[in-house]
Amino acid sequence: MAGVTRFVASSLAPAAQRFAPTAAAGALRQVLEIAIDGYQRFPGAERIADNKLARCGGDAQLAVEAVIDQHIRLAGVQGFVTSIGGLVTLPVALPANLTGLAVVQARMVAAIAHLRGYDLDDPRVRTAVITCLLGEDGVADRLRKSSLVTSPLAIATAPVFDPALDRQVAGEVVAELIARISGKRMALTVTRRIPLLGGAVGAGVDGWSTYRVGQYADQSLVRRIPRPIEP
Repeated sequence: MAGVTRFVASSLAPAAQRFAPTAAAGALRQVLEIAIDGYQRFPGAERIADNKLARCGGDAQLAVEAVIDQHIRLAGVQGFVTSIGGLVTLPVALPANLTGLAVVQARMVAAIAHLRGYDLDDPRVRTAVITCLLGEDGVADRLRKSSLVTSPLAIATAPVFDPALDRQVAGEVVAELIARISGKRMALTVTRRIPLLGGAVGAGVDGWSTYRVGQYADQSLVRRIPRPIEP
């Protein structure tokens, strides 16, 4: 196991080193644009959210749950990067094994934000969406270590957009995604000699990660109440 760990760490180190905060922010902006606007046969977040809302009879909470369920299944499908039109060739400067899952999870969180009344064109909301990809444990750990200063809700509703915070969040999220891929590769390496088990493990890891991110976004991005218009 120690040998596997060293192998995974050495193979991912160049990717981790390449993503300084500015580069990470640029890569994640690309991910968000694809997640929100869509790409080829991959519908964007608002379209997914509105379709689910219509199918759930206008019940926003049921629509949120449907969005999460859909993306858990999508993330768990082996080879989803190649099975969704065009995702395998996305022009994103992230390692290929990160890009598909990052886009799927970002679209899920953005769809939840839209259903809760947040404006996806607002840069503060986009930073909050990316922050949710850390998950509950990831955010709590970084708040404890002061590498993150506040919660996704506080970011989404802040008085002004903070570019420095956006870059900081991007760096933390890319590091977290790389760490997750490291853990997944370790699990797949251990199981590769057992037929079909590797695929089941990979699907389970991606599905569970997406479930946790979806649950955290559901809890964090509470319903946005429009500010009343003053006479």
